Amino acid sequence: MTRVRRGYIARRRRTKIFLFASTFRGAHSRLTRTTTQQKMRALVSAHRDRGRQKRDFRRLWITRINAVTRENRGSYSRLIHDLYKGQLLLNRKIPAQLAISNRNCLYMISNEIRSATKEIGRNSSE
Repeated sequence: MTRVRRGYIARRRRTKIFLFASTFRGAHSRLTRTTTQQKMRALVSAHRDRGRQKRDFRRLWITRINAVTRENRGSYSRLIHDLYKGQLLLNRKIPAQLAISNRNCLYMISNEIRSATKEIGRNSSE
């Protein structure tokens, strides 16, 4: 069997790993085995935290909307219920941004939705 010299290919593979781990500290950026382990760990953490980030932002948006709607003598659950009832397809991000930038606009939207759903309720009962 002929001898295979793998120097170039192995060095290229290690260089890719070292470029990924160049910002790591200590042996995690210098030794091949620990660098490979840290790379796998970093990728696992990144994958897990992308899902976690979505959950965290959703919780933040819900908290912001709830804080503003309670000032207006309403509640978050009532607002969302009325949104779905009025068939307004707004995700939670948009009302949360409105709660920060322009509270009066969110008040107006919630009041309009509330009055519109009352109209729908009256018309359906007749």
